This record gives sequence, structure tokens and C-alpha cells, in this order.
Amino acid sequence: MPSSRRSFLKLGVAGAIALAAGGAVYRLTHAPAQPQRFALDAATATLLAALIPSMLGPVLPTDPAARAAAIERTAGQVGAAIAGLPLASQKQVGDLFGMLSLAPVRRLLAGVPGGWARAAPADVDAFLQRWRHHRLRTLQTAYHALHDLILGAWYAQPANWAAIGYPGPIKELA
Repeated sequence: MPSSRRSFLKLGVAGAIALAAGGAVYRLTHAPAQPQRFALDAATATLLAALIPSMLGPVLPTDPAARAAAIERTAGQVGAAIAGLPLASQKQVGDLFGMLSLAPVRRLLAGVPGGWARAAPADVDAFLQRWRHHRLRTLQTAYHALHDLILGAWYAQPANWAAIGYPGPIKELA
């Protein structure tokens, strides 16, 4: 079957019109998805358990049981902090955690070959530093979001205030 440039262009235009019509029909028949509230799931908790020690470093307790409890408590606080954000921001942070939970993305963007539960601290540290100083502003913003959420969750806990010399809220205002 001989083909010409003209028939190729006609086919391309017809295909584009068909795709546009299909997209219009889909938008008319399906309501836009409503943003869902953020929920701390197992995959996100595992990711946070890998990130928190790298972000907090030496401020975490050295006793293994106390360290694990502090990491779990901080992960819960991160979830609570995200739940307090506007729905659009919750969706963006949820998308970030979802993206980092996907194996191909984790391997390509984070450089962590195994799952987050088996991630070596050096790999997590290197990932965070790459994103912190990356030339793409989007990855820098993602790093700063993770940083601010984790450090904010840690220092929001009254038990951690003494380490930074914060006496707590003024008694008259509390």
C-alpha cells in the first residue's frame, strides 16, 4: 500500500481529533477526583523511618529501643503535621511519598537500590544531599519539604525542647 505525505498528515490530524474528542467525552462523563486527606500508610512510615535518622542524626537517642520509639513517634507527628495542611498541599506531599515508594523512581531519583526498609544510612544520606543541592529546583523543594516536616515534627514534641534551650510557651499564654 503506497503512502504519501498527504495521507500521513490526514491520518495524524484524524488521530488528534479522535484523541481530543475522547478526552472531552471523558471529562464530561467523569467528575474530577476530589483530593483525599493524607493518611500515614505502611509504605510512608517505612520511608520516614529511613529518612528520620538521616535528617535528625545525633539528636536521636542512642539506645535502640528509645531510638525506634523516637523515630515512630516522629513519623506519627509528620503524619499529623501533613494532615493539618490544606488538601492541595496534602496531595502534593502524598504524591511525593508515593513517588518515592515506587521502586523505579526510588532507584533512579533517590539512588536507593533496595526497599527503604533495607536502605543503608549512607545511601539515604547521599540521596538527601543530592536533592538538597540538585540543579532542579523541584528536587530542592522536595528536599526542603521533607526536611521541614521532619524537623518540625521532632521539635514540636515537648520532650525535645530542652535540647535546644526552649523553655516552652509562656505560662500566661498557655
